[in-house]
Amino acid sequence: MTRRAVAVTLLAVLVAGCSGPIFANPPLVPVAPATPTAGPARPPDPIPISFPRDDGPHDRLTEWWYYTGHLRDGEGARWGFEFVIFRAERGHFPITWASHVALTDETAGRFVDDQRSEIGPQVDVSPDSGLDLIVGPSPTLADAWRMQSIEAIKYHVAAQSAEFGIRLDLVDTRPAPVLHRGNGWVDFGPAGGSYYYSRPRMTASGTLTLGQWPQRQELAVEGTAWFDHQWGDFISVGGGGWDWFAVNLDDGTDLTISLVRAADGSYPLVYGTIVDADGRATHLDRGDFELEADPSRTWTSPSTGATYPAGWTIRVPGQALVIDLEPTVAGQELDTRPTTGVVYWEGSQVVRATRNGRPVGGEAYVELTGYAPAGQ
Repeated sequence: MTRRAVAVTLLAVLVAGCSGPIFANPPLVPVAPATPTAGPARPPDPIPISFPRDDGPHDRLTEWWYYTGHLRDGEGARWGFEFVIFRAERGHFPITWASHVALTDETAGRFVDDQRSEIGPQVDVSPDSGLDLIVGPSPTLADAWRMQSIEAIKYHVAAQSAEFGIRLDLVDTRPAPVLHRGNGWVDFGPAGGSYYYSRPRMTASGTLTLGQWPQRQELAVEGTAWFDHQWGDFISVGGGGWDWFAVNLDDGTDLTISLVRAADGSYPLVYGTIVDADGRATHLDRGDFELEADPSRTWTSPSTGATYPAGWTIRVPGQALVIDLEPTVAGQELDTRPTTGVVYWEGSQVVRATRNGRPVGGEAYVELTGYAPAGQ
């Protein structure tokens, strides 16, 4: 059995054993805590987050590093991208990694994605303080899927699949990341908890590669990116899935909203964070905003049969904000059952917003899980 096959098999076992997906993007509602891998005693949570130390991996049950973003090439074509690396440790099992990469050609209406997994500590080549992850197997480092922290606010990502690739340098435009809920700790009570911070407004520049070798086309691109990093001793979500929204407005406002559904359709966890143009973050409880999916706007996947909402209105009365979102491309679904056991939709959005009734432009990404039929 190849190492890739072992990784797939182990991830499938872990997923099945958890009664739900072990990986996700927004803050989670775990069904139960589990015993982390034995290690040196540490102080009780929450521990103050420190940078660049906490950019790197942690000895916790579940962790991920998540980029989404918006790029433009020299001809004015627009592209959305997603790149994520997941880490899982479960008792005496080896550390398991999975990675997804996706590219949305908003101009041509095309979406492509790929996935990769690996087992073992060799993925983590991070320095003592910082981040450097290389997910293989890869015949050459040039084809590796890699996330790196370069300096305090500078990062690099690269992922090359058979059909497409990204290679980007990213710089945070703000001196410090956003710590959700004020200190970066999402408390789930007896079920555990999660550390969670974001860099919602990064510049991005680099190249996209399109097509297969030797006919690959290389495009210089620039744009923006949103980065989420989350880790903690939790395993699975409420049985109904979740919706996650990340919006950047042209007036400097950044907004993220998470809605986690239970199996009965209720929402045990709903919250958000809004950041003003000066970088000041404010926590939003569920009563501070309204989010409504438009029932007349949906998309049904021809491959999985899942029907997803495809249009939303967000209202933040305290900010006099009204935001309408609609996918740039309808089909932005990822079937990642070989690596993480889930089918989900994640895609770039058309943003139509007003503040105090005046139009304001923007960009956004949305993630949707729990919409695929049972068993998918």
